[in-house]
Amino acid sequence: MRIEDYALVGDMHTAALVGRDGSVDWLCLPRFDSGACFAALLDGPRAGRWLLAPAGRETCTGRRYRGDTLVLETTWDSPDGCVRVVDFMPARGEAPDLVRVVEGVRGRVEMRTELTLRFDYGRVVPWLRHEGGRLAVVAGPDAAWLQCPIPLCPDKKAHRTTAAFTVSAGDRVPFVLTWRESWLPRPDRTDAEESLTATERMWTHWLSDCRYDGEYGEAVRRSLLTLKALTYAPTGGLVAAPTTSLPERPGGTRNWDYRYSWLRDATFTLQALMHAGYDDEATAWRDWLLRAVAGEPADLQTMYTLDGGRRIPEWNPDWLAGYEGAQPVRIGNAASAQFQLDVYGEIMDCLELARDAGLRPNDDAWDLQLVLMDYLEGAWRKPDNGLWETRGPRRDFVHSKVLAWVAADRMISAVENHGREGPADRWRALREEIHRDVCARGYDPGRNTFTQYYGSTGLDAALLLIPRLGFLPLDDPRVAGTVDAVRRELCEDGFVHRYRSGTGDVDGLIGGEGAFLACSFWLADALALLGRREEARELFDRLLAVRNDVGLLAEEYDAVHHRQLGNFPQAYSHVSIVNTAVALAGDSRTRRARGHPGGS
Repeated sequence: MRIEDYALVGDMHTAALVGRDGSVDWLCLPRFDSGACFAALLDGPRAGRWLLAPAGRETCTGRRYRGDTLVLETTWDSPDGCVRVVDFMPARGEAPDLVRVVEGVRGRVEMRTELTLRFDYGRVVPWLRHEGGRLAVVAGPDAAWLQCPIPLCPDKKAHRTTAAFTVSAGDRVPFVLTWRESWLPRPDRTDAEESLTATERMWTHWLSDCRYDGEYGEAVRRSLLTLKALTYAPTGGLVAAPTTSLPERPGGTRNWDYRYSWLRDATFTLQALMHAGYDDEATAWRDWLLRAVAGEPADLQTMYTLDGGRRIPEWNPDWLAGYEGAQPVRIGNAASAQFQLDVYGEIMDCLELARDAGLRPNDDAWDLQLVLMDYLEGAWRKPDNGLWETRGPRRDFVHSKVLAWVAADRMISAVENHGREGPADRWRALREEIHRDVCARGYDPGRNTFTQYYGSTGLDAALLLIPRLGFLPLDDPRVAGTVDAVRRELCEDGFVHRYRSGTGDVDGLIGGEGAFLACSFWLADALALLGRREEARELFDRLLAVRNDVGLLAEEYDAVHHRQLGNFPQAYSHVSIVNTAVALAGDSRTRRARGHPGGS
């Protein structure tokens, strides 16, 4: 399967990817960052999968989500008959369930199923046995049970379970796979039909609160559902993607684990949720952020686990071949230990946006900001790894310095507009100092553009955020010059690359990558802010056309071979859909650039 051949189902604790061939090829239990029990996505059937499809048919003839829900319908239509498989994960009860219901639509269809459970990313082969009318699977700390009304054929030698059966028009054959820690009692049976009704009702009810009613309603609603599915319900943390090591170039080495929460997503995520009317979710995200970053400011990380944990060691499961052979496969993410200056600005921007929007106050937020700002005043000159978590030498990235300016600017705003107490005069002086430094050392007057880092001639798509952040007034010629330079030098068939990669001189990595979809949305935002709304709308429409048949986007796009790349589905991409749709509608809650108050 191509990356875009998958669809997502989830229960706001974890998520599964279902291919067009009817195979669940990725699922981590019990939560997003747990070990995978289905890892065929990164290897093949031997690493675990659950196939449920007509015998002899490789791909479906159509699929869709049932209305505004995360209930997936996959249909196979042939001269002999038509059959549909309905996939979903009910709201988490005593244990996680993956439910699959086969529906006979027309004629008679021969079906087959193959369940191959492999715990710990395909490495651990479990025991199979029958237990109380259910198939039981156990290995170490993991246990699972499969309930269904048809005879199963456990193959203890191959350590998998198969079955063949026929469905006629009107037949319904439910399958329920339930996971639980192996030392706990066997969970109660799940009623598939009751769970289906409840799951449809849950998603439909949640989306009914959506406030967006513009022309891009379908894309916004699907993106909001995807973001809700990628939210870890117990804490409010948002996972960047439910997958790891889907490559940014086919066969390449830029393969990362995205099953964590990034601070860089803070402001954009908060904006998207509030634009659509989901203040409770926005508050939960803000509160997750405050809990995660509490502690010594020098120890601030760019990412955390879903419960705010800090340890994310990176290692390689060398028994997995990788998606289409892309190596290495990575579990964990070493970028969590990098110094990224911009996250301080992201936090300040997010918390000030929350105040502007009137979210329920958090008494600890300002105390935390004061501590972080005190550290930043002495640290903003340090080179860092940058927004893109480069693994090359630390540099004075322009975007990072601009975000240090944002931190000072938002602290001043909190004093002036929200009555907070702090040394505003000192912060004003700092804001001016950073602004002068960036304009003097990070700007190329010959080309009328800001650069990727001090002394560089290269560009960075993160510079597209300058108008959105208010670093310069929108009518400053350096703003349009930078936007046009990025569009001219970093675009491929209209899609924006983060920077020119492949030589290793910036990021320490050899080999290129696809166009970064969030950056392409940023270009649309920048064009809209500059008053070039038709150009912005044209680009936005092109980006929406890249979504797969069920409305999902990965991290990147290969504009030459016309396929999605990177981890999937990507929260950053779907956050961008919501924010750009709102910006094009001219929503009054959209933050506009403030314009720099004086300075060079």
